[in-house]
Amino acid sequence: MNTLKNSVRLVGNLGMDPEVKSFDNNRKLAKISIATNETYKNDKGEKITDTQWHNLVLWGAQAKLAEEYLKKGDEIAIEGKLSSRSYVDKDGNKKYATEVVVNEFLKLSHKN
Repeated sequence: MNTLKNSVRLVGNLGMDPEVKSFDNNRKLAKISIATNETYKNDKGEKITDTQWHNLVLWGAQAKLAEEYLKKGDEIAIEGKLSSRSYVDKDGNKKYATEVVVNEFLKLSHKN
């Protein structure tokens, strides 16, 4: 049950091609965002779609696979954990970010 403490599973569509950075030690980092949609009917019976965007971070072998195989529009399933961090932007303002650090992903389909 220890692995359930910080576990995220999502299925969604990529909103962009992977943004990949390579580092000196031959390590790679890929950043992608996926959209998840929830559909429901409101009080008037109208169909409403609520879209949530999630920022994902992939390292190492997962980043290499994402760079090679993933494209904007692809549907993927991911498993990972939440990670929060803060940083100072170019104007000196403190910003906060919450991302999903991906352990595994599965490409379900691709955009034609």
